[in-house]
Amino acid sequence: MKRPRLRNNERVTTAPPLEFPGWRHIYSGKVRDLYVPAGTADEAAPTHLLVVASDRVSAFDHVLAPGIPDKGTLLTTLSLWWFDQLAGADGGRCIANHLAADHALVGDEAVELIPDAVRGRAMLVRSLDMQPIECVVRGYLTGSGWAEYRDSGTVCGIPLPAGLNDGDRLPEPLYTPAFKAPMGEHDENITFERSVELVGSDTAEALRELSLEIYRRAAATAEAHGLILADTKFEFGYDADGVLTLADEVLTSDSSRYWDAEAWRTGSTAAERMASFDKQIVRNWLADNWDKQGEPPALPAEIVTRTRDRYAELLRLLTA
Repeated sequence: MKRPRLRNNERVTTAPPLEFPGWRHIYSGKVRDLYVPAGTADEAAPTHLLVVASDRVSAFDHVLAPGIPDKGTLLTTLSLWWFDQLAGADGGRCIANHLAADHALVGDEAVELIPDAVRGRAMLVRSLDMQPIECVVRGYLTGSGWAEYRDSGTVCGIPLPAGLNDGDRLPEPLYTPAFKAPMGEHDENITFERSVELVGSDTAEALRELSLEIYRRAAATAEAHGLILADTKFEFGYDADGVLTLADEVLTSDSSRYWDAEAWRTGSTAAERMASFDKQIVRNWLADNWDKQGEPPALPAEIVTRTRDRYAELLRLLTA
């Protein structure tokens, strides 16, 4: 994982980043902070990076206040759990990931490499040659896909059967890549053919194959725990040996849309059927209480608590 580029008009938090002995801060996004070993030259590719998930929460291109307590720990714990599943714990083939050993042997003692101040909400990862493709997989029709389908009968230009409704399961999962735009620009949905132009046919095919395999395995795991994985997104990079490697966070509430399977089957309204395990509570409150002009209002304590509980419930349901 290399130093990321700001995109989607990200507003970087103004709070000063934490400082740790042996690490140098290089980047703060809306919700995460990135560090490299202190001795790394400015333009050199670091051997390892420390990715710290904060408790910050963002919506509508703004970082909001207050944050969601334990959010960084909950999301990191879920990512680590999924990395373990995809490494073969679920019985499938091992999907290579960017995690590095977070302990080192010094003499006879195992030394923790992640600083105490962020332990539990940080990952030590290997540096990768990240690919400029966001690998989106959709198993259900909703969100921007539903809006496009109503207008044209397609999702990201892919024709779908007539008569589908919001929240319906798609006949087959769809791979709908996006180009990760540079600073100040929005990510762009692209065709598979355009992804071939950007990264080459071999890499484009491998990204599609891996993304669909991971989605199908994760969706089956979620279903076994009473959940629906409606859609998700992945990022990949090549490691030093040329292995295409799963990176960033994976299958968390911030990168994926999960629904309760029983509510989806029996709910009488779209809101009941597709209540997601993420920050939708925050988005809904802002939509009702802010005109998107100026700085957003502070989140009420009740909204913060409900959102935290929703993140925690997903982790409990999946890992119980």
